[in-house]
Amino acid sequence: MSEQTLQHDDDATAEHPHGRWEAPSPSRRLQLLRSAKSVAIVGMSDKPARASYFVATYLLSSSSYTVYFVNPRLKEVLGQPVYASLKDLPEVPDIVDIFRRAEDVPGIAEEAAEIGAKTIWAQLGIESESAMQLAQDAGLNAVQNRCIKIEHGRFHGNLHLSGFNTGVISAKRQILDH
Repeated sequence: MSEQTLQHDDDATAEHPHGRWEAPSPSRRLQLLRSAKSVAIVGMSDKPARASYFVATYLLSSSSYTVYFVNPRLKEVLGQPVYASLKDLPEVPDIVDIFRRAEDVPGIAEEAAEIGAKTIWAQLGIESESAMQLAQDAGLNAVQNRCIKIEHGRFHGNLHLSGFNTGVISAKRQILDH
């Protein structure tokens, strides 16, 4: 049983067996990132100016995650295959990182639950309380309106708290995923 589930036991009902969704704390987000081995980026773009592309290049170069791309309109990005749906992936991802409109998130949450993913993560600016609750009711962890790149970098010593490289050279040891 997860920490998030434990904190909501008092709120559990037949309709919401894991309680009402609440945004996970920084320590819980760190735990989700550290326990994950794979990330599927839903809404991956082949345009370098798009956030999904930027996040993908960061995760591929600065994390130990196996990274998968999902977009039914593309075949390959960054030299990697792009899958039409989560169901087409060669393995179940631990985190489903969502770069789609808020109204698309509930369907993605349902598909993530169907395949057995552990966490849905809606990027900055993407909020859907109903999708977060749907995911939690299905037993998934749910994060919204947070950038996985910024969170990973912040927790692993790669980025300044605001999410950008400060250019400061430090003797502080970088924390690795493992």
